Amino acid sequence: MAGTSLLALLDDIATLLDDISVMSKIAAKKTAGVLGDDLALNAQQVSGVKAERELPIVWAVAKGSFRNKAILVPSALLISSFMPSAITPLLMFGGAFLCYEGFEKIAHSFLHPSSTPEEACIRLKSMPKDINAFEKEKIQGAVRTDFILSAEIVVISLGTIATGTFTEQVGVLTLISILMTIGVYGLVAGIVKLDDAGLYLSKKNNSLQRTLGYTLLHSAPYLMKTLSIAGTAAMFTVGGSILMHGTPGAHDVIHHAQQSVMHLAVIGHAMAAITPLLLEALGGLLAGAIILAIVSGVKRLLGK
Repeated sequence: MAGTSLLALLDDIATLLDDISVMSKIAAKKTAGVLGDDLALNAQQVSGVKAERELPIVWAVAKGSFRNKAILVPSALLISSFMPSAITPLLMFGGAFLCYEGFEKIAHSFLHPSSTPEEACIRLKSMPKDINAFEKEKIQGAVRTDFILSAEIVVISLGTIATGTFTEQVGVLTLISILMTIGVYGLVAGIVKLDDAGLYLSKKNNSLQRTLGYTLLHSAPYLMKTLSIAGTAAMFTVGGSILMHGTPGAHDVIHHAQQSVMHLAVIGHAMAAITPLLLEALGGLLAGAIILAIVSGVKRLLGK
């Protein structure tokens, strides 16, 4: 009897793991788009630091990401069980914050020109303190951004397994959270160290390796610049997408816009495919501008 019970238990565990594996594959496909935005945003967030500090900062942000998911997964399960109607407003708040941060970055680049020689001298004298503050700010900003993107990943994953048992939901969300975090920050670490890899290969005797090394050295800055732009754009596309999906009637507007451009000659189908993305980005840009104006006005009123 004991042997039969043990075999039955093992069979139940195997079945559960198989179900979790299948559900995790579905959830991973659904969250693939957010994963790309997450990668671009985080690669952008850790750029601009000293080479020897890149990996420690990536590791610090990765630990923050694990903490985020350790908070988000239980919270999402509790909210889904007891207050499912609160998920959309919370996501919209996160999307609005993402749009605000993205527009604040753009506004800062236009409103704050390069520092004067006098300011550069002052900054140089206090460099150790500034470096620590700069790194801390980078890490905090990346962890905040990760929190919103992680929340979207968790909610999307939860939506794909809504019909599963509570145990299956816990298993899928845990697996997705771990794999996504390792995957994103493993790739971020590889991207930020491309120039070091290029420098190493450029010193080799083999001509093919040297050529590859020089190619990496020359392309790494352009890749980081591209990721920086893509990361800022992703703030608007992700934030705008969250706001659009949570705003009544917005989906109908996007659908009508798709239908309108579908009939254009030659480029109709291509335009229909990118129209939702463009409208979501535009909505995110406008939302970010409005929120920044409100925040700036409130700060002026408070004298800060």
